[in-house]
Amino acid sequence: MKFIAEIDVMPHAALLDPQGKAVSGSMKNLGLPEINNVRIGKHIRLEIEADSSQSAHEKVEKACKEILSNPIMEGYSFQITEA
Repeated sequence: MKFIAEIDVMPHAALLDPQGKAVSGSMKNLGLPEINNVRIGKHIRLEIEADSSQSAHEKVEKACKEILSNPIMEGYSFQITEA
């Protein structure tokens, strides 16, 4: 079976996000002072061949832990749907 995983990787809330801070500062220049505390991360979409939803979940979990995120600096969440 084929599954689609939608993965979001974000910096931990306790860490500084220089990219997000720069964008937050730019919002004031654009006349949008009500937008603040911007956090910038990654969105990853991938396809998985697996026998079951549980197997797909395990494969995505392993990919997130070992290559798609840095657990010291980032957290992740994902959703899996059948393709």
